[in-house]
This record gives sequence, structure tokens and C-alpha cells, in this order.
Amino acid sequence: MRTLQGVKLQIEVYMAFALHEKGGFKYIDEGNGEAMLLLHGLFGALSNWDSVVDEFSKNYRVIIPVLPIYEISMLNASVDGLVDFVEKFVKMMQINHVHLLGNSLGGHVALIYILKNIDSVKSLTLTASSGLFENSMGGSFPKRGNYEFIKEKVEYTFYDPKIAGKELIDQVFDVTNSIPKAMRMVSFAKSAQRHNMAKEVHKIVTPTLLIWGLNDTITPPEVAHEFNRLIPNSTLRFIDKCGHAPMMEHPEKFNKIFSEFLSNIAK
Repeated sequence: MRTLQGVKLQIEVYMAFALHEKGGFKYIDEGNGEAMLLLHGLFGALSNWDSVVDEFSKNYRVIIPVLPIYEISMLNASVDGLVDFVEKFVKMMQINHVHLLGNSLGGHVALIYILKNIDSVKSLTLTASSGLFENSMGGSFPKRGNYEFIKEKVEYTFYDPKIAGKELIDQVFDVTNSIPKAMRMVSFAKSAQRHNMAKEVHKIVTPTLLIWGLNDTITPPEVAHEFNRLIPNSTLRFIDKCGHAPMMEHPEKFNKIFSEFLSNIAK
């Protein structure tokens, strides 16, 4: 746990780590060293990054904001709205030259953020990122009130359906049964689809790592190849028998690939 310039933070326990609250933001802040900023996806949670925090907080300061997916105003329920939120969060935290890592929608946010703040990002890592193409929820909108349908669609996210535990399925089921939350989810999904970045990402010259599940059905492998082709200084690594959340399905392989990338750019 830490304080920020002597300011006492409200802290509550979140999973294995402390959840800090300050200035209207909730976030995990673990370790010391160069800042590592992690961004979760549309149905993501901070716990998605548990293994990454465990491993890299030994040598880095790992920071994960809770993105206001279901609390943000409908007017700002867009990818750009989340980028604005992240910019304000980074300013509040007074961090710079971050290692930026985003999964799914979080990757999309990371792409726009780096293009607006190119000098403040030391490295970029995308895993199953939207921004070019995404097959959200298996190609169909989740049906309200149908638990088995939601279970099937959440399991579709992973190569191994057992990764989709009851807690995650219940979370998505809760979202789809809340009209305000569902409206925001649809707004974000439409915003991501509209904001195709194929003509923009070539401007990213920051060292970039692409970690992809070879069996990702949401952002398939061809999406990874296209990012690799379009982003000049990018490296693509696939993980076999892996779906849309490599850091959850194969945390040891994910961390090894990420660690090697960080070591290489440090040389």
C-alpha cells in the first residue's frame, strides 16, 4: 500500500490487492519502480490482471484504474470518453513514461491514448485488442434474463470454458439485466466498431508487443497479424490453446513473453 504525496488514501481490500480511492478514481497501485499502467476490457475486472501484478510489482509500480464502464454518463460512453478518463487519472497520479498495457477494449483505449500522448509512453503492449475488428460476444448481443445463453457467450471468450467461472458469468449476467449498464455496454461496443484505427496506428513508433491467443474468437489471429503489419516497431507473439484473455488463461506464458519484451527494450 502507498500514499500519494502524503495524502491519506481511502483503502479497501480488492481481491489480493488494496483498492485505493482518491479524486473520484479507484485503482490498484502496487510495487515501486517504472510505472506500468494496465487497462481492462469491457467485461474485464481488475482481477484479470492478478498474475501480472503479482509478477511485475516486484520490479515495477503497477497501476490499474477501474474504468467507469457502467458509471460514466451516456454522453461520454465511448472509447474517447475512456481515453479522457485515463488522461485525467494519469494527471492525478502524476506518472509519466509508462509501460502501457491494454486488453480488449482497454487495448483500444491504449491505442488512442498513445497517439495523443506519444512522449509519455515508454512501451505499448496489446493483448486481444479491439481497434481493427472485434466479434463481440460471439457475434450476437447477449439476451437479457437467459443465464444459459450468457454462460455460453462468456465461455466463448476462452479456449478452456472452465476459465469462465460462476463469478464472471454472474457479473456479465448482472450487466445484461441492468438496462443502464446494458445501454452503456452497447454504446461502448458501437463506439469501438466505429473507431477503426487502421489508418492511424502506423504513427505509433513506440516499442510495441502484441500478445495474442491463437484461438481467440473475439479478435482472431488475423487481427493480430494486421496490427503487426501496421505498427512499425511491433513484435507479435501467439499463445496456443488460448482465447481472448491470455493473461488469465496462460499467466506464466504471458508473463514470460512480457518480461522478455521489457528486458529487450531496456538494453
